Amino acid sequence: MDITKLKEILKDSGVAGAGGAGFPTYAKMSEKAEYVILNCAECEPLLRVHRQIIATYAEEIMKALSLVCEVLGAKEFIVAVKGAYKNAVDAVNRVLPDHEKGRLHLLKEIYPAGDEVILVYDTIKRVVPAGGLPLDVGAAVINVETALNIYRAVFEGKSVTHKYITVTGEVKNPKTVLAPIGTSFSDLIALCGGKTTEDTAIIHGGPMTGRLTDESGTVTKTSNAIIVLPKNHHIVGTRTQKVTISVTRAMGTCCQCRTCTDLCSRNLLNHPIDPAAFMRCISSGNTDVPALVNTLYCSGCGLCEMYSCPQGLSPAALIGIYKSKLRKNGLKPDPLPAPADAKEERDGRLVPMSRLISRLDIVKYDHDAPLDETEIKTSKVKISLAQSIGAPPVVAVKKGDTVKVGDIIAAAAENALSLPIHSSVNGTVTDVTEKSVTVKIN
Repeated sequence: MDITKLKEILKDSGVAGAGGAGFPTYAKMSEKAEYVILNCAECEPLLRVHRQIIATYAEEIMKALSLVCEVLGAKEFIVAVKGAYKNAVDAVNRVLPDHEKGRLHLLKEIYPAGDEVILVYDTIKRVVPAGGLPLDVGAAVINVETALNIYRAVFEGKSVTHKYITVTGEVKNPKTVLAPIGTSFSDLIALCGGKTTEDTAIIHGGPMTGRLTDESGTVTKTSNAIIVLPKNHHIVGTRTQKVTISVTRAMGTCCQCRTCTDLCSRNLLNHPIDPAAFMRCISSGNTDVPALVNTLYCSGCGLCEMYSCPQGLSPAALIGIYKSKLRKNGLKPDPLPAPADAKEERDGRLVPMSRLISRLDIVKYDHDAPLDETEIKTSKVKISLAQSIGAPPVVAVKKGDTVKVGDIIAAAAENALSLPIHSSVNGTVTDVTEKSVTVKIN
């Protein structure tokens, strides 16, 4: 298979990064890649998806990585997994000897190990330029579920129609399930025995970077978890605080201790993001242009806000808002020259996952969520049309159409970075809007 054919299969199958922003995987297939790195860091606390998938489907994932490595002409593929994930490590060690270009790299139990810029440095010791991509230093990063989807697309001819997702927090039976894309969060919570307390909120994603949602939310290609928390939990509070209050608190409270910058994961790689300088601008009204523009280089990991700040201020939220405004005004992060290395003090400033979990006050939720691939019964799915970075797909169905699993319901936009979306169930289209397609199951 050549690279053109591989990209065609991945695009037609709708394979996107199964986490983060959902970057179309076909666009990562480049002969510039010297290394193919499998991301099994499982970056966020409480999530279980990637370690469970690789423990169950290690052979399939290694075959996918071997294929990608061969097609791209890469030197090797690196399976980057935290040493703490014993079942995952054991599964990889059982099958890796059959794949001569593969090697295992054990990651530390730190946050945010799964940020691909951090991962590239920790595996091959190359610093991705600020504003750049891993391919700029010869690395193609693929997450575990994405690798499994590559295998299923190439070897089984299957499109992406289902998503593994951990359901945890205040539910009776936390578990990781394989859900049809478009399944409602209310159905998943019910599948896990329902909530264990009233007056709750739902985080879609991890506790550090996930967004606040409700039970009407639905599974997408990038869903990795839904976490049910009490409404008065401080993780929920960080997402409901008004911007004006966050700014006022910064103006009245920020002591300029610089801890947010000292522990900033990207700053420790010599990227120019400086949360402390940004907070100084916010609190004093100083228009330090570099400090403000450099917010474009923030990864959004949330450490500065959820862990570092001793006064409980909101640098991550404020940086996110300012960054969004810059982008709306047409500003983008210009790629900068790659630093030669990380800062000398980096190793002493890495944040242990155990301390992060304790600081977030989620120790009681850090328990097993066993993988259950039993077919989920639901009456309908509401499939979002915004599931990956790039141009939105073009709706290809209308109300009343009958569809089967794998049928295209929205086609990739032509001559653009774009992916098609496929039906995840057999049923009848009951509603089509600019944002979603609803299919009632027959």
